[in-house]
Amino acid sequence: MTAKDATAAAGPVAGRLSFLDRFLAVWILLAMAGGLGLGRLVPGLGDALAKVTVTGVSLPIALGLLVMMYPVLAKVRYDRLDTVTRDRRLLIPSLVINWIVGPAVMFALAWLFLPDLPEYRTGLIIVGLARCIAMVVIWNDLACGDREAAAVLVALNSVFQVLAFSLLGWFYLSVLPGWLGLARTGLDVSVWEIARSVLIFLGIPLAAGFLTRRLGERAKGRTWYETTFIPRIGPFALWGLLFTIVVLFALQGNAITSRPLDVARIALPLLVYFALMWAGSMALGRAVGLDHPRATTLAFTAAGNNFELAIAVAIATFGATSGQALAGVVGPLIEVPVLIGLVYVALAARGLFPNTPAPAGASTTARQSART
Repeated sequence: MTAKDATAAAGPVAGRLSFLDRFLAVWILLAMAGGLGLGRLVPGLGDALAKVTVTGVSLPIALGLLVMMYPVLAKVRYDRLDTVTRDRRLLIPSLVINWIVGPAVMFALAWLFLPDLPEYRTGLIIVGLARCIAMVVIWNDLACGDREAAAVLVALNSVFQVLAFSLLGWFYLSVLPGWLGLARTGLDVSVWEIARSVLIFLGIPLAAGFLTRRLGERAKGRTWYETTFIPRIGPFALWGLLFTIVVLFALQGNAITSRPLDVARIALPLLVYFALMWAGSMALGRAVGLDHPRATTLAFTAAGNNFELAIAVAIATFGATSGQALAGVVGPLIEVPVLIGLVYVALAARGLFPNTPAPAGASTTARQSART
């Protein structure tokens, strides 16, 4: 952390953000609006983007996700991961929140807010089962969370996703509703389909990031890697994020803009979900003694969801024009602006975590973009 960063850290949150950081929410909202406008105004654009898919996800979205995640995973100090895996105060709460609390909360909210809309309700439950492995690395980095901890938690979520997604889908859509006397729904998705999605959207950028750091440090040294190479590739994460958002909303722009009341019905339980999961996890992190970076990582990995997997499963199981697929698409429509807003809340909450060390070297993607 430079002297300038240390001095700025004592000031207001907005004052220590670069121009791009300060208005990042604006760029994201503009990307969402641009995507929705393209999907609405250009006939056949959504069909054209969806013709070539990777595990049920449009190829342009898949490429955007890979470009978005690679720079962040290339920043990870993989030699520090062993210290994260030994931190039970972080790992145990994360697993409990992600794989017990999160799906249960979404199930309860879906039935509470959408008892008369079974397709949307099922779509929301699927979103709740798909724990985040992609965009969370961006939100965590922007909020100065612990980058190494995020890498470990994302990897754990990926493993559990492969092992537990189908089982949890069967439990929350068929078994639990039967016990409670509610309507039941089937979910036919193979373990291989889920594993393939995880391997592509996490495995490829993770392997690329690991090899880049290993080979880069070996060839040029850590100082060059941290001060020269990382700032050069950092902006690509932001561009990849914005490109992904434009394409994602262009695919479903017509469906979203033509059914505003349905979107509003789906959005309400999602808003409650994100607020409960993020605030509850942040409070739990403080209660168990985590510092601000790790509590921030716990909160964002708990609140985020793997929308690309949820959308792919909904489309493969129920069809591209189904209510379940629309609910999956509305997920990031709400998640993106809400979680970028929570980035600012997380930055402002540093004072609630006494004795939290300054995030050395934790310059955000957008800040690196401004410097280059």
